Amino acid sequence: MIDSPVLPFVFGEPLHTERLTLRLMTPADTDDVYAYQSREDVCRYLLFDPRTRDEVATKVAEHSRATTLEMDGDYLQLAVELAATGDVPGRVIGDSYFTITSVENSHGEIGWTLHPDFAGHGYAREAAAAVLAIAFEEIGLHRVHAELDPRNHSSVALCKRLGMREEAFFVEDMYFKGGWADTGVYGILRKEWVGVNS
Repeated sequence: MIDSPVLPFVFGEPLHTERLTLRLMTPADTDDVYAYQSREDVCRYLLFDPRTRDEVATKVAEHSRATTLEMDGDYLQLAVELAATGDVPGRVIGDSYFTITSVENSHGEIGWTLHPDFAGHGYAREAAAAVLAIAFEEIGLHRVHAELDPRNHSSVALCKRLGMREEAFFVEDMYFKGGWADTGVYGILRKEWVGVNS
């Protein structure tokens, strides 16, 4: 018998880490999100092409209403905000995605996007670790996985830094942006997460 996830989970108050705030998106975030979602290099391995500002505004509005995880397919798309320092104001530098893939099997999926100007400082790992803590420690899921394009070496490295293992490598399983692409799957169990983070 498996432990059932603790659902529904409602994301309300912002979540603060050492350097970041993870929170629901608001229309005021549109310009910051557009700054990276409009870039070809950011969208290279994402399922969408670079977005116009109007497209970003529409998506931000949708994401701002996604607050509850209860059923398969429910998701959170959280703004990752870097705290203000000195004369530099705080700003959104990326987003963290999380969805319930199967309530019955106590399983979720995680994803992330970061503005390249802020890469290499551990921000993506800090944000993703906070989301995994919600998944395992608050919701009590059994397993979380990430699906990615194996050519996205920074995301592969992030999975490994989070303690996720490569579980599958599907060869040319998706026709993607004009060519066949592979898919990598990385996963981690709650007991593994707790063992590393206790």
